[in-house]
Amino acid sequence: MNIINQLESEVRSYVRSFPTVFTKAKGYKMWDEAGKEYIDFFSGAGALNYGHNDPKMKEKLIEYITSDGITHSLDMASSAKAEFLDKFNNTILKPRNLDYKIMFPGPTGTNTVESALKLARKVTGRTDVISFTNGFHGMTIGSLSVTGNAMKRKGAGIPLQNVVTMPYDNYVNEQDSIDYLERFLEDGGSGVDIPAAIILETVQGEGGINAASFEWLRKVEQVCKRWDILLIVDEVQAGVGRTGSFFSFEPAGIKPDIICMSKSLSGYGLPFAITLIRPEIDKFKPGEHNGTFRGNNHAFVTATAALDYWKDENFEKDIKAKSDIIYNFLQKVVDDYPELKGKVKGRGFMVGISSEVDGLADKIAAKAFENGLIMETAGPNDEVFKLFPPLNIDEAGLKEGLEIIEKSVKSLIKEPVTN
Repeated sequence: MNIINQLESEVRSYVRSFPTVFTKAKGYKMWDEAGKEYIDFFSGAGALNYGHNDPKMKEKLIEYITSDGITHSLDMASSAKAEFLDKFNNTILKPRNLDYKIMFPGPTGTNTVESALKLARKVTGRTDVISFTNGFHGMTIGSLSVTGNAMKRKGAGIPLQNVVTMPYDNYVNEQDSIDYLERFLEDGGSGVDIPAAIILETVQGEGGINAASFEWLRKVEQVCKRWDILLIVDEVQAGVGRTGSFFSFEPAGIKPDIICMSKSLSGYGLPFAITLIRPEIDKFKPGEHNGTFRGNNHAFVTATAALDYWKDENFEKDIKAKSDIIYNFLQKVVDDYPELKGKVKGRGFMVGISSEVDGLADKIAAKAFENGLIMETAGPNDEVFKLFPPLNIDEAGLKEGLEIIEKSVKSLIKEPVTN
C-alpha cells in the first residue's frame, strides 16, 4: 500500500474504503496479499455481474489472444465485432422485439451517455435535456451536466448548462412528479423549453438505489411521445440483468429511443460500451462521434461468450429467486434492528438499506470489510449500504455474505428485536 499512497493521486477513492492489496479473484471471492478471503458484494461497481474470471469467458479470451486475433481496430471490421453483433441481435434484441442500430462510442459509460446526448441534440435541433434528481450519468462534462450529485458537479470547474433537473419518482412523496414535469412543458412562462431528450435510470445506483415504479416509467415515455422528446435510458449500471431482466426497463414495457450500456456488457470487466439507437434517428455522419478504443476486440470476445448465459431462461429465473432471498433478508434486518431507522431500496440484485442515522451506513460497510465482505455505500450522503453480488453467485455464497452483513450490523447496534 505504501507505493500507492505515495504515488497515486489524491483522487483515489475505493482504495480508501478497501485498504488492502488484492492479488487474486475468482467467482464471488477475492484474496489480498496476506491471503485473507473476501466475499465480493461490490462486483466492480456493477462491472462484474458474472463475477471474476468467468472460466468460459477466460477460455475464449485466451484462445483469441494466443491465435493472434486483432486487439485494436478502432471501428474497422473484425471477426470478433461481427460475432458480437450477430449474437447480441439474435440473443437479446430479437427475442424482445427490439430494433436498434448499435453504436460503439468509446469504452466507458460516460462515452455512451455523451454520444446519446449529442445525437439527441443533433436529431431534434434542440439544446436542453431534462434529467432527474439524484441521477448519475458519468464524469465527463456532458454526462456530468445531467448528474445530480453536487460534489461531483463541483469537480467540473465550470458551469454545467443546457440541462433542467426535475424530481425523480417519489422525490417528494405527496407530489406526482410527472404532473409537475408536464406543467413546466405546458406553461409558456415556466422558462423551460421543450428539450431534445429526457435521460433517466430506472434504478438510480450512485444516487441512492432509488427504484422508479413501472407506472412512472410508462408515464415518462408517454410525455416523451406527446411532446416529441427522445427518451434516453441509462442502462450502464442497472442493465445486463442487475435488476432481474437483461434490460432494467423491460418489466415496464417501454421502448426507449436511445439506450446506454457499458459496465457488465463485456462480462469480464474489460472496457466496453454501446449505444443502442432507434434506426430512424441514426443520424451521425461517419466519424462525427468516435474514439480510439471503440474497437476493443478482447471485450467483443468476452461479451459474446457472456451472452450464453441469456440463452437459457432459467438464468433469469434464478436471478429473480435469489433476489427474493436478498430482499427478504434486508427487510428482516430492518425489522429486527429498528435502531437502523432503515428502509429497503432497489430492485433485483441492485438493492440496499437506507439509514436515517448519520454515518451508520458507512460504518456498516467498513465493519463488513473487516469481517470479510466487500460492499459500498451510495446516495448523496452515503446513507445507503448497497448489495451488488454477482448474478451467478451460488446460494451458499449469497447466504454467507448476508450473514456477514447481519453480523456487522449487530456489532454496531444492540441485539435484534425478538417477537
